[in-house]
Amino acid sequence: MSKQAVFTMKLEPELRADFMAEAAAAHRPASQVLRELMREYVRQQRQQREAREYEAFLRSKVEVARSSMRAGHGRSNEDVEAEFATRRADAEREG
Repeated sequence: MSKQAVFTMKLEPELRADFMAEAAAAHRPASQVLRELMREYVRQQRQQREAREYEAFLRSKVEVARSSMRAGHGRSNEDVEAEFATRRADAEREG
């Protein structure tokens, strides 16, 4: 991956010194450690956003289903179970 962007940031001198010392102790360039930290942060944020979007999608589906039931367009659990019991029995006879 091409490294063409420069990222400048302000931080406390103690934090910088501690970070640089730990990177050196791990025999790794500080820039490499920062890139890995940034990638992990981006991955986590995307994962959290996707989870929120999926939860919103599910809530929307549930609300549509509840509205349908309130409008009288739904079927009872007993009706669904009876229909699929019949379907299973038909499939067993055919199989």
